Amino acid sequence: MNESGFSALVRIRPRRGWAGINFREIWLYRELLGFLIWREITVRYKQTLLGASWAVLQPVALMVILSVVFGRFLRVDTQGLPYPIFSYSALVVWTYFSQAMRRSTESVVANSHLVSKIYFPRLIIPIGSTLSGLVDFGIALIVLIGMYFYYGIAIRLTIIFLPLFLLMAAALAFGIGSWLSSLNVKYRDINYIVPLLIQVWMFASPVAYSLNQVPENLRLIYSLNPMVCVVQGFRWTLLGQSRPSGAMLAAAISIITVLLISGVYYFRRMETEFADVI
Repeated sequence: MNESGFSALVRIRPRRGWAGINFREIWLYRELLGFLIWREITVRYKQTLLGASWAVLQPVALMVILSVVFGRFLRVDTQGLPYPIFSYSALVVWTYFSQAMRRSTESVVANSHLVSKIYFPRLIIPIGSTLSGLVDFGIALIVLIGMYFYYGIAIRLTIIFLPLFLLMAAALAFGIGSWLSSLNVKYRDINYIVPLLIQVWMFASPVAYSLNQVPENLRLIYSLNPMVCVVQGFRWTLLGQSRPSGAMLAAAISIITVLLISGVYYFRRMETEFADVI
């Protein structure tokens, strides 16, 4: 009702073209965003025997496998660190990134009942999927702290830079997830492509091995993979290994920014068709 006693009429029209983010609108729907995050977290572990322990089992299981194959058999260079904590320091952020990207890709189709019935800024769906994974990340990080004490490794002051590299991983997952979630509405083949992409991407990143084992003449091209900088950044902040170079950091931030902006703009351009196609 307005001051004259009449109800205000609000017209909702789809944006045309490559519309940007309406931050004010997302803020107005912050309660719905919080609900989507909470629902995704609770549904993830509902009716499971181990509950939130599943957030730890995946990186720990991968750590054990990699420790046997790369640590014992191939004996990769870890710069004097025990291989389990060397690999786990990378797996903790890799698991968050891969799961956030996968959930963001599936998010719009998984919430088709909402998309086809009510209006809200659709972009909060992949945002919620990206942010919900931070709970799993926090649980997995607790295990890493326990490994510090087990191996007698001191926590370094460089850990204050950890949020920067976590933010880069989240932005990259959200940017790619925005692209893929839009494509997934039309082409369900994306659901089959993403797991394969994640597997290949992991071995194209220094998760199981050290960056020092990549030939120097290939490192420039290799560093075009933004997760190289993120993983190396985590090892630097957590274990004191070599810091990502300024060129590597600048390239990673630039690529992530391009993927993030283009992904959001493509999502906003395609969202008007979601309800009709989904």
